[in-house]
Amino acid sequence: MIIEFSIEYHTHWGEELFLRKGDESYPMRYVQNGIWSVRVNAEKFFGGKNRVEYFYEVRTEGISTRHEWRSHTIAVPHTPGTVHLRDFWSDIPGWKGAGTAIPVFSLRTKDSFGSGEFMDLKKLVDWAALTGQSVIQLLPINDTTMSRSWEDSYPYNANSSFALHPQYISLIEAGVEPDEDFYKIKEELEALPHVDYEKVSSFKEKYLKKAFEKTRDTLQRQSDYKEFIRQNASWLIPYAVWRALRDEYDTPDFREWGDMAKFTKAKVKMYSEANKKEIDYHCFVQYHLDRQLRQARDYAHSKAVILKGDLPIGVSRDSADAWQFPELFNLDCQAGAPPDAFSADGQNWGFPTYNWKEMSKDSYAWWKSRLKKMSEYFDAFRIDHILGFFRIWEIPVPIKSGLEGHFSPAMPYSGEDLQGLGVARLTSLFLEDPHNKGAFHPRINAKQLPAYAQASDAEKSAFDALYEDFFHHRHNDFWGKGAVEKLSSLLGSTGMLACGEDLGMIPSCVTPVMRHLNILSLEIQRMSKHYGEIFADPASYPYTCVCTTSTHDMSPLRAWWREDRGLTQHYYNDILHRPGEAPYDCTEDICRDIVASHLHSPAMLTILPLQDWLSMSEALRYKGAPENERINIPAKPRHYWRYRMHLKIEKLIEAADFNALVTKMISESSRSTHES
Repeated sequence: MIIEFSIEYHTHWGEELFLRKGDESYPMRYVQNGIWSVRVNAEKFFGGKNRVEYFYEVRTEGISTRHEWRSHTIAVPHTPGTVHLRDFWSDIPGWKGAGTAIPVFSLRTKDSFGSGEFMDLKKLVDWAALTGQSVIQLLPINDTTMSRSWEDSYPYNANSSFALHPQYISLIEAGVEPDEDFYKIKEELEALPHVDYEKVSSFKEKYLKKAFEKTRDTLQRQSDYKEFIRQNASWLIPYAVWRALRDEYDTPDFREWGDMAKFTKAKVKMYSEANKKEIDYHCFVQYHLDRQLRQARDYAHSKAVILKGDLPIGVSRDSADAWQFPELFNLDCQAGAPPDAFSADGQNWGFPTYNWKEMSKDSYAWWKSRLKKMSEYFDAFRIDHILGFFRIWEIPVPIKSGLEGHFSPAMPYSGEDLQGLGVARLTSLFLEDPHNKGAFHPRINAKQLPAYAQASDAEKSAFDALYEDFFHHRHNDFWGKGAVEKLSSLLGSTGMLACGEDLGMIPSCVTPVMRHLNILSLEIQRMSKHYGEIFADPASYPYTCVCTTSTHDMSPLRAWWREDRGLTQHYYNDILHRPGEAPYDCTEDICRDIVASHLHSPAMLTILPLQDWLSMSEALRYKGAPENERINIPAKPRHYWRYRMHLKIEKLIEAADFNALVTKMISESSRSTHES
């Protein structure tokens, strides 16, 4: 049987159309009048499945430059011969939705064990569905176990881009038979206002090892367990060996692992066979985590709610990924961010930067594998620091200060360039490229250095022009083209809705590239993207965006209200248009006005932190200092990520008046759980 796909699409010079199904692509031929067509063998196309998803993409010079917003679905035809299928390009829809952002560890239910768990998501889904919300947004959920201390609480420092964090497992669902001590420990941990990361992880491991001993033989005979191992073996076995070696050598730094410091498949196979029980244990934990998260996902879908994940821009330099694929990383460099409103010294995240040239050799297979794994759980995802796909702030090892960084990739100046531009004498205002001797980047803080103050007027003028060009103009086309190549290749491999965290020092090429690739932007009222504007106007946001009141890196609404009285007063009078002096606390009616303005914005998605939803109710909001509801402080590199809800989700579900208010506000803003 043959299926002939046809679609009308008017291309520009040099563009070609392709039909895409997963990693498979089928070149289409131009027929006439804007019609493109391709014929495929139905048996091969379906590959034994009853239904498959596919989409169309545009390529220019072999690079994907545009794809459909949403996939098509086709069932196996039962008509013999050739089936003719006429499609239409699926562009941006008009639906709008609302949702809640919260880390999994912050969830609290009657069943949790000192920290939120995947199974707790079901109850959050119940509340979301009850109030007309359609999205639950999470922080990264990968394993971050490194030192077994509270410092492992940082969710953006994963030891694996694929493995899930054991902290999120439901012990009883994984076969743990609770005893008196179990309930005693559970009660103690649940009485704490925050997550005690070390105790939760320690006790869960203790109980999981008992359950593993009891269920190991039976589990390994189960077909679904065998299938899980088979489908995930490429990352699962190296990760399990990494975990075992970390414990054996008491360090996650694989450079100190003797003969195992250098990864080879043969070594991993030999080690896994010699330490089978330990390897089986980690596979057992990952199997149950996968199973539980899939249950939560399926439950969410049954309630017309989707889960939105988070794709971290960085991976730990000591991770299983870096051990297995060291060639994909610049391990002598660290990723970070230039100085901004969060940190005058810039930020140093410690992650190695990516060797994009090496990654391109296999068409970014590692990234595609990451996204494929994410898509098993999520329908949408946030691209953490999407600017990193354009350029990253790179700091040489072992320098700590973000002020000593430079953009990579970049087009630094040669010594001859500096001579010709009249700034050759100002060498202290430049950094030499660590990988390209004789090439120089202007320092991000150059104008605050003594050498700049001591320069002549002519030199200052010349340097100012160079600085402006370098940081705002010189790289736009260069960065834009590179980002399109990377992102289009990755996005073409997944059906998830992509949302970018496009905050910070944003090059002018970023917005058009994101729009071109159908990536939603992130809009935050107190971080306006328009020069000179203190507060953005939610009513002027684009449709293709996610809007929010705050993020995990910012103070929640009520805490922000107390931080700067002058700013709060300006917001109170000029944004909320309320007369007189602003109250010291952000009252429930003020919070309702702020939330309403975000819900009524044109944004496709309005996703608010749970803390900001609860701020609208005097009865439900946190009674302690609002600052305690903050999740992270970016300027504090060793921040303890331990925020938990102060009330159980069961109580939230029972809050009839509050839920009626949220439902009404979402309904009045034309946001719903179903597409119109």
